[in-house]
Amino acid sequence: MVTSVWQSVSGDGADIVVLHGWGLNAKIWTPVVPALSELGRLHCLDLPGYGESPWPADLPVTFDNLCELVSAALPERCHLVGWSLGGLVATAIALKQPERVRSLTTVASSPHFPETGDWPGIEPHILNTFARQLSRDFRRTVERFLALQSMGSPHAREDVRQIKEWLFSKPMAAVEVLNAGLDMLAEVDLRPQLQQIQMPFLRMYGRLDALVPTAVIPQVDALAPQSRSIIAERCSHAPFISNPQQFIRDWQAFFHDLPEPR
Repeated sequence: MVTSVWQSVSGDGADIVVLHGWGLNAKIWTPVVPALSELGRLHCLDLPGYGESPWPADLPVTFDNLCELVSAALPERCHLVGWSLGGLVATAIALKQPERVRSLTTVASSPHFPETGDWPGIEPHILNTFARQLSRDFRRTVERFLALQSMGSPHAREDVRQIKEWLFSKPMAAVEVLNAGLDMLAEVDLRPQLQQIQMPFLRMYGRLDALVPTAVIPQVDALAPQSRSIIAERCSHAPFISNPQQFIRDWQAFFHDLPEPR
């Protein structure tokens, strides 16, 4: 399972890795790259199948394979930060290879994304609608998903414009990869394993997030009592874009509180 996972590296010190979400690429982290690069050696990855990281030919696009490909591209030990679908990948890697993850941060992410019974999340019909529309007009479908991610942000229109610019500056993911990513968001469930996470674990949320509602926070608190949660006010699904300064302040405080060596 050898593939080339594209990444940009900047800064010096402890390795910090950031993983983007569904449909996007590493450029989504642009607003916080300079500040994170001052804290350590920052690795911004294009997830396999996205941007400039091709998905290996003849390898099924599954969540387990995605996690394995990402894991193979990581430094020996790192601080792992994952946004949305990237948070699901980061959590799975922290569970499978805890010795390689110094700290885990999930941003606007959930151990189980769909709304089910008393579990708050994405309404299943939303994911189903995107899946049906992808094969007809996948570029427009991804744009709609971006608009949903920014809903509620005080500057949603500007957020979407900037995200689209970053998205279309790199190759778009294939429809097969995008469809498989929606399946991952709809099916992966890491809730039963969360209590196994022992490394420092920070969960960051947006108060106005339409995809990962704040109602899920107390439920995850109960599943992972060893973790900490932070809610960014006036932010939606991408708090590091809506308010990058606050995001950096919150993550920097977490990073500096970590036990030595950082």
